[in-house]
Amino acid sequence: MIVKRGYRLLAAMALAAGLAAGLAVEARAQKKAAPARKRPPKKKPKPKQPAYLTVETAGPDYKVQGEYVAQVAGDRTKKLGVQVIALGNGTFRACFLKGGLPGAGWDGKTKIEVDGKAEGDKTVFEGKGYEAVIKGERLQARAPQGQKIVGERIVRKSPTLGAKPPAGAIVLFDGSSAAEWAGGHMDKRKLLAAGTASKRKFTDFTLHVEFMTPFKPLGRGQGRGNSGVYLQHRYEIQVLDSFGLRGLDNECGGIYKKGRPKVNMCFPPLTWQTYDIDFTAPVFKDGRKIAPACATVRHNGVVIHDKLKIDGKTGGSKGEEGEPGPIFLQGHGNPVFFRNIWIVEKK
Repeated sequence: MIVKRGYRLLAAMALAAGLAAGLAVEARAQKKAAPARKRPPKKKPKPKQPAYLTVETAGPDYKVQGEYVAQVAGDRTKKLGVQVIALGNGTFRACFLKGGLPGAGWDGKTKIEVDGKAEGDKTVFEGKGYEAVIKGERLQARAPQGQKIVGERIVRKSPTLGAKPPAGAIVLFDGSSAAEWAGGHMDKRKLLAAGTASKRKFTDFTLHVEFMTPFKPLGRGQGRGNSGVYLQHRYEIQVLDSFGLRGLDNECGGIYKKGRPKVNMCFPPLTWQTYDIDFTAPVFKDGRKIAPACATVRHNGVVIHDKLKIDGKTGGSKGEEGEPGPIFLQGHGNPVFFRNIWIVEKK
């Protein structure tokens, strides 16, 4: 009896093993027959946009980009400013400004934008009634009414470029050392790289700072040399290659999201530019703010904010209003550089 039960148990175990083996074979067959799952294609990394740091390495497009002073042939009273923006790969946009360049005659309203491209040794623009050719440093154009326009490329410089610190000023950076800056980095050209804050803190002051944005022809918007000068690390004056653009509150000279500049005084990239800033900190009494921060800003010598009241901190700020704070040069991964920085504290 015991032997029969043992045989039955062995038979049952053999049957179970056979079933399991059969199921495994069937599963493998089904797996082979099933269509392979397609993996989603890997996203190709975006190509790195070139960022040129010197005029010598910037290429032929940079030689076309810039500012041109023009006038209607035979009539010296009719002047035009023309700002040519490089958009990469031999493409450009020309902005025709009635009266002259920003801060130098432009009426602040009339602006006609025309696209163009390089054709051999010249650059040709056509659209909205305008026809223009740039060859070398010379611009020749025809306006919608048929008038001939002639102009030359110029390079403007800020009247405060290289301004020497007055008596009693604190020199924050003169190219000899980055000792005044927390984690400050000075490159081989003895320029201060973005992404550092002054070790000293300030309340009310006058600040002079010089900056240069890179040439990034394929960049657009905030991807074109983004940085900022933060007053007390709380109120950002935007630094960006906004040459030829609208002059918004998130473009060069704008107090970020608080106030747009009265005029877009941004020079072309790889040009040294200046901010001269008069700043008064907010006033508090019994824990309540009774007066907001206030700033007058000159960009390349032209007033772009006149005693502008700043109703609160801007994005990326640190610390609470009412306390002294450092000067912060914002880093956004863009090679923006600074020099000749000094400050005069108000007593």
